[in-house]
This record gives sequence, C-alpha cells and structure tokens, in this order.
Amino acid sequence: MMDIIENLNDKQKEAVTWTEGPLLILAGAGSGKTRVLTHRIAYLMREKNVDPFNIMAITFTNKAAGEMRERVNKIAGYGAEAVWVSTFHSACARILRRFGDHIGYGTNFSIYDTDDTKTVIKNVLQRLEVDVKKFTPKKVLSVISTEKNRMRTAADLAEEACTRDEEIYAKAFQMYDEELFKSNAMDFDDLLIKAVELFRKCPDILENYQERLRYICVDEYQDTNLVQFEFIRMLAAKYRNLCVVGDDDQSIYKFRGADIRNILEFEKYFKDAHVVKLEQNYRSTGNILKGANAVIANNAGRKDKTLWTAKGDGTLIRLRKYQSAPEEASQIVSDIKRRIANDGESAGSFAILYRTNAQSRLIEEKLVYAGIPYQIIGGVNFYARKEIKDILAYLKTVANGADDLAVKRIINIPKRGIGATTISRVDDYARTMGITFYDALSGAKEIPGAGSAAGKIEGFVTFIRRLRTLSSELPVPELINAILKETGYQQALLDENTEESLERIQNLNELISKATLYTSENETPSLQGFLEEVALVADIDSLGSTTEKVLLMTIHSAKGLEFENVYITGMEDGLFPGFHSIFDINEEELEEERRLCYVGMTRAMKTLTLTMARERMTRGEYDVHKVSRFVEEIPQSLLDEDGDSRTVFFEKKKTDETSGVKRVSYKPNTGYNPYMPQGFKPKEFKVEKASSLDYGKGDRVRHRKFGEGTVTDIANGAKDFEVTVDFDKAGTKRLFASFAKLEKI
Repeated sequence: MMDIIENLNDKQKEAVTWTEGPLLILAGAGSGKTRVLTHRIAYLMREKNVDPFNIMAITFTNKAAGEMRERVNKIAGYGAEAVWVSTFHSACARILRRFGDHIGYGTNFSIYDTDDTKTVIKNVLQRLEVDVKKFTPKKVLSVISTEKNRMRTAADLAEEACTRDEEIYAKAFQMYDEELFKSNAMDFDDLLIKAVELFRKCPDILENYQERLRYICVDEYQDTNLVQFEFIRMLAAKYRNLCVVGDDDQSIYKFRGADIRNILEFEKYFKDAHVVKLEQNYRSTGNILKGANAVIANNAGRKDKTLWTAKGDGTLIRLRKYQSAPEEASQIVSDIKRRIANDGESAGSFAILYRTNAQSRLIEEKLVYAGIPYQIIGGVNFYARKEIKDILAYLKTVANGADDLAVKRIINIPKRGIGATTISRVDDYARTMGITFYDALSGAKEIPGAGSAAGKIEGFVTFIRRLRTLSSELPVPELINAILKETGYQQALLDENTEESLERIQNLNELISKATLYTSENETPSLQGFLEEVALVADIDSLGSTTEKVLLMTIHSAKGLEFENVYITGMEDGLFPGFHSIFDINEEELEEERRLCYVGMTRAMKTLTLTMARERMTRGEYDVHKVSRFVEEIPQSLLDEDGDSRTVFFEKKKTDETSGVKRVSYKPNTGYNPYMPQGFKPKEFKVEKASSLDYGKGDRVRHRKFGEGTVTDIANGAKDFEVTVDFDKAGTKRLFASFAKLEKI
C-alpha cells in the first residue's frame, strides 16, 4: 500500500482512500487531481480488491482519456487494462452499439460529424422555405444542440413556442431528428441523449451496467451539462460509489452548455457525500496564488477554498500599463527578447494569453519582426483565418486579377449560385484559351456550357470592376468596409449570432485596424503596399523548425496547461471582462469571466505579467479603457507596477487631420465613458429611477445591443425598474431600465 500513497499529501491520501459512497474532490488548480484519480483506481484494485472490470473512469477528451489510461496502466499494473477509461461520448456510443435496437436504432448506426449535420439541416431549411440568412444552419444547429443538452425535445420547444421564429426552430428541430432517425444516424448530442433514453426505457439494461460499473470516477466534473449529469447519476444510483473531481473556480465552458450547478449542488443530490479539498498547489509561486485567490474570492457562486504552496512567494505579479495596443505588444516582445538574451530563459518557457483570438495579430507581427519563433495553440495564424483570407482575397483580386487562387476563393463567397461545375468549366476554358481565370470570367457568355450561370458571373465581374474604381478613391480601411457591406459578408456573421461568428467579426475589425494603422504610418499608402506588408508579416514559414517557440493562445485553450512565464494581455474593462458581462444584472457572466481570469493566472509557474493598453483600436477607431476590475481586485502589495496607475476615460472622439485616423482625447478621473452608462462603477449601480416607463408588459422594444424584443415582465425595484425582455436574437435578458434605455417600437 505504501508505494501507492506514500508520496501523497494528507488531503490527497484522504481522497484516494475514501472509497465507499459519493465523494466530491474539489481539486484546485495545480493540486495534482489526475495523480489522485489514477492512484485512487490503483488503490481500489490493489488494496480493496475491486475487480478492474467494475471500475469506470470518465472524462471529456480523447487526449485526457488516453493520458489517464496510460497512467492507470503504469500505476496499477496487471489487470488495469480492464478498467473502463473513456470519454462521455465514447462510453455512450459503446452502450448504444450493443443495445441501440431497444430504442429503434440499428446497432450499426452512423455518427454524424459537423459537416454531416450541416448538410441535413440545410436540406431541412430548404424544405421549410425559410430565410437562410436569418435562420442560418449554424444558428439552427446551435439552438438544437442547446435544447438537447438541456434534455429537451422538439415537442417541448413547439409547446412553448410563442413566436413564428420559435415555431420554425421547433419544426426544424423535429424534421432534423426525423431525418437522422430515418438514416439510422445520431449526432454527438444524441449519443448522450439516447443512452439516457435507453436506460429509462430499459431498466434491466441499466441494472446490467450498474452491476458492472460499481465504482465510477468522473474527471473535470465542473464541465458537465444536464444530460451528462443524468447519465452518471443513473449509472451510480445502485451502489453510489461515485467519485467526481473538479474545480468550480475553473468552470469556463458555460457557452458550451456546462452547468456549474452540477458541482456546486453535488451535496444536494448526494446528501451523504464526503468532500475533500485539494488546496496545496504544486505549480505556482505564492504571490501568483495569493493574487489568483484574491480575484476569485469576489465570486459569490463558489465553494470556499484557498490555494497555497510550499514553494515560497517568488516574484511579485508584474502589472504593465501601456498607452496603446501596439506599444503593449511591442513591449511584451521586447521583454521576452531581453529575458531570453540576459536571463537565460528559453523561448519555449513563455506563453502569451489573451481573451479573444483577434488580439494575437499585433503580437504575431512583433514576434516576426523580432525574429522570435512562436506557435499559436488552439487557433491559426491571424492571416490564415478563413474570414481574413476571404477579405484579403477580395483585395488581391482588386489589385491583381491574375491571382487565380484569390479569384477562385471568392467567386462564390458569399454564395452567388456559381457552383463547382461552372468554376471547372471556366477554368478549362481559361486553360484552353491561355488566359487568366478572371479574364475568362469577363467573357462568360463565350464559355461553352456556362448557361444561366453566365449572368451571375457577369454580376461578380461588375462588382470587382466597381471595387477597382473605389480602390483609387478610398483608403484601404474604407475599401474593406465597402467589401464587407456590399457583399453582405459581415451581416451574414451578425445574423448567425454564434460564439464563432462573433469572434470572426472581431477578427475582421482587427483587420480594419491593421489597415488603418498602415494608412496612417505611410506617406503614400496603397492597396498593393498594404498587401505586401501583410504578406511579409503573415510569412511565418521562415521561423525555422525549432520546437522552442513562444506559445500564443486564448485563455480557454490554456486550461489544463502550465508555463514557466505567462503574460495575460488586454487586462481592460470592456475587453476582459467584456462589456456584455459587466452589464449582466445577475453577474453570472461576470463571474464566468472572473473564473476565466483565475484560470489564466494559475497557468503561471514562475512569473506572471498582466498588461493593459489605455488606447486600443477597434474597427479603425481608438477606444480608451480603464484597467480591468480583475486587476483592481489584486492587493497592491502583490503587484510590481510599472508606470502611473491613473484611471482614464473617453471624453470625445476626434479625427487626426494629418493622418485621418480617428482618435480620442481623454482626461483622468472624469468618470465619463460613452461605452458605459453614466455613473457606472465596478460592483456599484448608481441610477436615477424614472417615475414611469413609456412601455409596458407585452410591448415591443428595441435595445442598442440586443436588438428588438418583447417585454415579458416589469418589476418595480427599490432603485430602478427591472425589465425582462425576450429578445428575438439574444434571448431573455433582465435589465435595469435606466441602463437599458429601451425604445418602444
């Protein structure tokens, strides 16, 4: 027994040896949770004589499952291969492969991936004859997935539908499910839903698995949704030897359906649950942990725990405030370069984290110019992202019609009804005639077999000619805006209104900011010059094959990882946290953002640097923000602050007549910021309550951010009216009337 638990701390030993009944292990960041899980399985086998066939360990990703399997085999030794180590989806698929025929499926059912489900929903929407710009496939699939993860059916949605849009979503949901069932197919959400359905309809099958899986361990429990909770609850109901491991402070996937209540209310569902807190951190130095503890302590919805370490305090958390985002990126890279040259650090010891992918562009450019190798994790090079490549292809086509690759990329983006067959015919004609693809398009009527597509091609050619005329009249930022507007590219992303589409819009805004800077910094700016500069910066192939690279990633992508030296950029109110979470009346979104900040901070092992820019360009205009409230939650004694800490705000937008760049003037401590309601301060609402409202329950209203919706409730609060609105696209929101400034339609 000693070789299994002798190197564990007291709390880890308690978690490993508490084997009977429900157990909640609250495992703080860097506290060795995977070590505890694997040692617990080995302890069950070797000290409690549990048959490995009766043990299940379940997690979220194939990578995590593979690593757990490898560790279990190494620690537990002979017989460990019989332990069922799996992801949720793999476990459910395995069960349904054996018993799916009990709920009407063939056991040889297909599992549809993302592309398959898109094809199905496109056909459904076509049959429904709806506006696909409003009801985009991604949006409809997102609604369906959200409902499935809440264990709701198309019938549930139809029964509650109050608007025509809701009826369409419900009908699309129903037809989508019918198509999958007819094809003997399931999507990823179905694997979970149908497994629970099987257990409910066939208690004998459920009992069979309950008998087999007498000891169940679940990793990353804070990331489970309702259907995953139900699947686990049913499996563990008989023997109740359920061990869940997680950290409510690291629950950051609400947008994917994760329900933090599963871990916060574990003792509510398992009243005799034993709780073990793993608070000793083996990753970070003391000051980093004290700072992270101070931030996360501001969340109300959490289990009380405080991380500590035996490593010592280490260096203070470095806070660096810069005037602009380019300066922020430049100074981060200069600091890394200095530390590599003078302190003996390796490039691979640094990670730069950010809230949104769009923030990577400036940092990438500075790293390229400095000759420092880097790698983006969980994303792609800024200029390699689809939306950026699409718009750059338009610009390349305008600048050089001989770029066949660029022309072919955009000829049907957005869709113009010019299909692959037509493109192939044009390509063949161009090759036969020895002309460019674009020149062939210009004479579409001469192409054999072009047929009705010739008119659509002419429309595309006319549009490109118009853009060429505009390119001689407009600076590059305005030309990009014209492309986004006249093609409907950006509106399509707005209509889609998903996490991914909104991030794509942020990336496009960043491209406009890049073009604006280029225009202001060059005496004779040109479209060709801009494209050349972008091509130079985007060319990262010359960085070499070394594996020693600075890592760039979003904080979401960094979860579960650790790095010696961490920079978290963009620590500004309005960016991190974003304004959408600042204005959340229930503070649920703000608390999720604070958990994300905590995750970012606890990735750092040796040094942590927080940076912010007072002035940051967004869509070609300069915004000025104050330092993030999360930074202000860190005790001053833990911060090594460089520069003044003056709070600055917007006052008035002005245009720099010499450069044409829109700038802002500001003065300290005025309290004025047009991006925030008057008088808004962190953790404080000061409003002047209106005597009455010019709208009532049932009225249609418009919000500047959320669009149009219907007022469903008005509560006469002590400080302000609290208005509940069911927005057409943004869902149900509860807002303070003074802040919301709703306009009656």
